[in-house]
Amino acid sequence: MAFDPNAATARYIDSLGPAALQKAHDYTVGKEWMLLWSLLVAALVTWLIVRSGILDRLEAKLAGKRRNVSALLVAFAYFVISAILTLPWAIYADWWREKSYGRTAQPLSDWLLQLGIATAISAIVGALFFMGVYWLMRRAGRRWWIWSGVLAAVAFTFVILLAPVLIEPLFNKYEPVPPGQVRDAVVEMAQKAGIPPDKVYMYNGSRQSNNFTANAGGVGSTARVAISDVAFKSASLDEVRAVTGHEIGHYVLKHTWWGILVYSVAAIILFWVADRTFRWFARLFGSSAALADPRGLPVLMFMVSLFGLLTLPFFNTFSRTLESQADMYSLQTENRPDALSTALVKTAEYRYPRPGAVEEFIFYDHPSVERRVRVAMEWKAAHPGPPTQ
Repeated sequence: MAFDPNAATARYIDSLGPAALQKAHDYTVGKEWMLLWSLLVAALVTWLIVRSGILDRLEAKLAGKRRNVSALLVAFAYFVISAILTLPWAIYADWWREKSYGRTAQPLSDWLLQLGIATAISAIVGALFFMGVYWLMRRAGRRWWIWSGVLAAVAFTFVILLAPVLIEPLFNKYEPVPPGQVRDAVVEMAQKAGIPPDKVYMYNGSRQSNNFTANAGGVGSTARVAISDVAFKSASLDEVRAVTGHEIGHYVLKHTWWGILVYSVAAIILFWVADRTFRWFARLFGSSAALADPRGLPVLMFMVSLFGLLTLPFFNTFSRTLESQADMYSLQTENRPDALSTALVKTAEYRYPRPGAVEEFIFYDHPSVERRVRVAMEWKAAHPGPPTQ
């Protein structure tokens, strides 16, 4: 009897069972609605900060200081105040809801500690970045938005370069894969791809999440592949190889650099739009600030949120393309379609595997699990035989 990729795909997805599929559906659809609610929260926070006049008063007090210092302090204050105002929503969206669906076991106290660290880092980095943007507004003239996009590219590269060394270790412990069969396999795969074996790590992702996950990050000398301990604990050796093959694919195909390029171009477009529409948005929130005034940053950041939501289908399409390429790299180098499929099915617990075409296009930053498993099964039909060794 001929192998049927569609039937095999259905068996993999159905193996979750009706209850798990319904739970995944409810969790996923709820997260999609929360994108809209998050935008409304951002609008409310923007309105509250503008109406309070707190940044106006702070900027007036700093009038005697250098403009760069004033912009830095006003931006820093904005990010801290915004984080405080959004805290109730963040607790609900990022901790309570995740806990209620069994996606995390992290205590609230630890979650708040890590949120505080993340807020401090974001406030410092964000303040430095916007100090540069406001400087460019003054110095670069009408083409400031082009140079601000270049600044964004530098900032993205700088953050991604330093994140594995300075930032991520603040939240998780990264260590070499423990000695044994799994480490031997991962080292072998890394060497075949031209990746130093010490660039593949295991991290205690179970601290924050029960999700079966891995990632590739960093650039240049700090690039690395990291696999959550959740994946190691619940995966077979073949599944680890298939997932590691996917992440090595991101590394080898230089997806981080493509991401920097695309998001930098997007930053140029966003700043160009802001250059032409800021006054309208400022009036909408009752702000008298001009675009070049740091006290207008709340309005500008709301525009960033709105821009992100409106361009979500584009960025998700870009992300799905990279994920598909990484899946194919794993299939080509490891030839473990069944192991890749069983690993993917484990991610379906928090990403509904059978969305409609429109839902997938708009909301999914990975191809649906059903689509990815079908590709793996089609590969299996076209390439029968033992895994690549």
